[in-house]
Amino acid sequence: MDVLIHLFVGLHIIGIASLLGGFLTQMKAMGAGTARFVPAMLHGALTMLVTGVVLVGLNQAQDYSVDNIKIGVKLALLIVILGLVYVKRDEERVDKGLFGLVGLLTVTNVFIAVLWT
Repeated sequence: MDVLIHLFVGLHIIGIASLLGGFLTQMKAMGAGTARFVPAMLHGALTMLVTGVVLVGLNQAQDYSVDNIKIGVKLALLIVILGLVYVKRDEERVDKGLFGLVGLLTVTNVFIAVLWT
C-alpha cells in the first residue's frame, strides 16, 4: 500500500507542477495584460484534486494520521483555484488581479503542504 501512496504523491506533485508551470509560462503575458488560463492549469488542478482525495483515503485506510484541518484548508484553496480556472478557461484575456490571485493561491497551497506540520 505504501508504494501506491508514493505513486499518488508523485502524481499529486505532477499536478501542482502543471498548475504552477502553466501560471509561470503566462507571467510575461500577465505583465502585458494578455494572460489566459491555459489547459495545463485546469488539468493540473483537476489532477491535484483527484490525487489528493485518493491520498487522504489511502492514508486513512492505512491508519496513518491525517490532519483534517490542513486537508480542509488545502481543499478549499484548490476549489477556489479550480473554480476560477474553469470559469475563465475560454476567455482570451484574464484580468491581472484574478490571474495573480490564482498564482498566489497556488503558491500558498504549496507552502501549506510543506510547512504546516
